[in-house]
Amino acid sequence: MSDAIEGRLTELGITLPPAASPAANYVPYVISGNLLYLSGQLPIENGKVAVTGHLGRNVDVAGGQRAAELCAINILAQAKAALGGDLGRIKRVIKLNGFVASASDFTEQHLVINGASNLIASVLGEAGKHARAAVGMAALPLNAAVEIDAVLEIAE
Repeated sequence: MSDAIEGRLTELGITLPPAASPAANYVPYVISGNLLYLSGQLPIENGKVAVTGHLGRNVDVAGGQRAAELCAINILAQAKAALGGDLGRIKRVIKLNGFVASASDFTEQHLVINGASNLIASVLGEAGKHARAAVGMAALPLNAAVEIDAVLEIAE
């Protein structure tokens, strides 16, 4: 299955970056039994936050979706690091929690987080279909437009 996942990434033109190091006092992931908890991932690209600001103020939905896609790519990169390079150990993405830096009247967080949901489902197929939250926030770390964390079921 890992080869199939790598093949889908290649088809989509996605190269996973190295897993990001924590920016504060936390660990990037925790494995407990058959669950992999991934800390929140920002839209990091080439070592910096690629999409900053607030949806409904200075970032449009398409920009927010791009930010969510980058978060999903970084989720996969962290999962790959946590699983010793074997994304085939992912049995199911259980839940994504999407946080969207939003102007007070912005109400399309669900559309923004679709960027991550669609990418995860495209890469992982049926195992990528997940429960989800998409919530507006006053601000996010490093002025990121989006942050997403994840819970995955893994093969032990």
